[in-house]
Amino acid sequence: MSRSDQELVRDALDHIDVLKGHLTQGNLSDITIADAVNMRLSAAIETLAQTTPELREKYFGAEWQLMWATRNRISHSYSFVDVEIIQKTVENRLPHLEAQLRAALSEFQN
Repeated sequence: MSRSDQELVRDALDHIDVLKGHLTQGNLSDITIADAVNMRLSAAIETLAQTTPELREKYFGAEWQLMWATRNRISHSYSFVDVEIIQKTVENRLPHLEAQLRAALSEFQN
């Protein structure tokens, strides 16, 4: 049974909420926190890969390919993930991603 875009967006937001919770415990210089943040970021993106192409195009457009590349880098080259890149992603891109997901969720509810 496939899951709806709405369910998947909620799941991605749950991953982001947990990721943000990890960051309240310290920063990415702590390897345990860095691992946890990387895994939740990857999981959120992986969840979004299960949404319809229409949703991804509407909310992420050309950014989707960069998001997927980030997930691939984390998942397939984990020992080579640059913590500085993840830090910049969390600081500069995660707020936008979360806002887009919350906008999608709001649209589903209307």
